[in-house]
Amino acid sequence: MKTFHVIFLVLVCLVFSCSRKAIPGSDVSKQSDRKENVLLFLSYNIHHANPPSKPGIIDVDAIANVINQQKVDIVALQEVDVNTSRSGVSLNEAEEIARLTGMTAFFAKAIDYAGGEYGVAILSKFPMENKKNTALPTDDATKGEHRTLATATIVLPGNKKFVFACTHLDAQHEDVNRQLQIKKILEVLKEEELPVVIAGDFNALPNSDVIKQLDSDFTRSCVSNCPFTIPETSPNRTIDYIAFAPATKFTVVSHTVVDESYASDHRPVKAQLQIQ
Repeated sequence: MKTFHVIFLVLVCLVFSCSRKAIPGSDVSKQSDRKENVLLFLSYNIHHANPPSKPGIIDVDAIANVINQQKVDIVALQEVDVNTSRSGVSLNEAEEIARLTGMTAFFAKAIDYAGGEYGVAILSKFPMENKKNTALPTDDATKGEHRTLATATIVLPGNKKFVFACTHLDAQHEDVNRQLQIKKILEVLKEEELPVVIAGDFNALPNSDVIKQLDSDFTRSCVSNCPFTIPETSPNRTIDYIAFAPATKFTVVSHTVVDESYASDHRPVKAQLQIQ
């Protein structure tokens, strides 16, 4: 009987082990992806966590739920409020979304706003080093809102590193400030010795001069027949992007726009990239 029990236990262990290896999306599969340096990125203009259908309401949980559902590793957030009267003087949206998603946050202020701060943020499941907030130029004659570029070095297992950048360019109809801002961004990121991934709301269409400048140094995760990102219902144009450089260091595994129309006035852009 003891021999039978031993054989039975061995068989059970073998079956369980095989079944774990065969389940796509299991922890084993994820560990395999990590070895191949495959990461999921998300770019999301969160509209200060105000659902467009509910003026005046702040729903940070809705933003966090979108991020959690996509199971991403690194996120670029735009239109983030920190301790503002608009969203809550005690609410740091970057830190709260990071807490709800199990990530670490780096907030980069663009302007003082409503008694607090307003800008962009990077969320990461991996350690971040060399976090920087670089102010972007604005032509004062345009009375445009000042913008910024957030950068951080992401440290992957095995001490593999790359730079992640997040930005939100000027929203005025004329692209005077966007032209100044993309030029500054490219100048700053050319100084980086590590591979770079940039994500954000560029407020520019794919055929615009601004995106043509971006394309001169970076490769977008989608360059043709790309799904639209705005508005949240019946989207009809793309202004949110994920891009990388140099092209030889990355492989695009997938690019999608998340079908989500409640939490923000933008739909999130998701890209799966393999870092060489």
